[in-house]
Amino acid sequence: MTIRVVLADDQALLRSAFRVLVDSEPDMEVVGEASDGAAAVELTRAERADVVLMDIRMPGTDGLAATRLITADPDLAHVRVVMLTTFEVDEYVVQSLRAGASGFLGKGAEPEELLNAIRIAAGGEALLSPAATKGLIAKFLAQGGSSQDGPGAAGTARLAALTGREREVLVQVAGGHSNDEIAERLEVSPLTVKTHVNRAMAKLGARDRAQLVVIAYESGLVRPRVD
Repeated sequence: MTIRVVLADDQALLRSAFRVLVDSEPDMEVVGEASDGAAAVELTRAERADVVLMDIRMPGTDGLAATRLITADPDLAHVRVVMLTTFEVDEYVVQSLRAGASGFLGKGAEPEELLNAIRIAAGGEALLSPAATKGLIAKFLAQGGSSQDGPGAAGTARLAALTGREREVLVQVAGGHSNDEIAERLEVSPLTVKTHVNRAMAKLGARDRAQLVVIAYESGLVRPRVD
């Protein structure tokens, strides 16, 4: 099935470059371009997009606001948003994830990284940047006031619905591990891991794995580590 992509960036030249790259792939196509967030939301609805490449900073409705509108719309529950940032050390990275984005990608990424990001997002996986930015996310979450000493009262209450095994899996997801890697670490099948991940997402109201990572840090289940 072809992945339907919307490009949202106020730089026409960059959109053109992304379009050429995306349309060159047999399994994806650009179905619309927008220069601001409001237009991106409308295009996403009208063109039944699967993935939106969303610039964080745009005039008018910015990428964060547009992402919130998309992720809050039940009719767009299938849509995945990948935030584009000029600098991966961006103060809006965690805000993007909290807004419901599936991850983020630096504009300086290699073409294959961008294409891989689209496929990962379309598949429902967490895209925490191909350049191994788990530490970066942990740093921003730490600055945002997440617990350094394990789950506090609020975090414990939020995680109360999870089983012990689901918590174990959540810790592994927050570490950036795939289902196969988690299965090997916990000595269970990948299908069992997938089941635990899906149940944790349902219980915690998470759209995808990226949201599970944010919850794991914000609740204090995983302690931010800044290298």
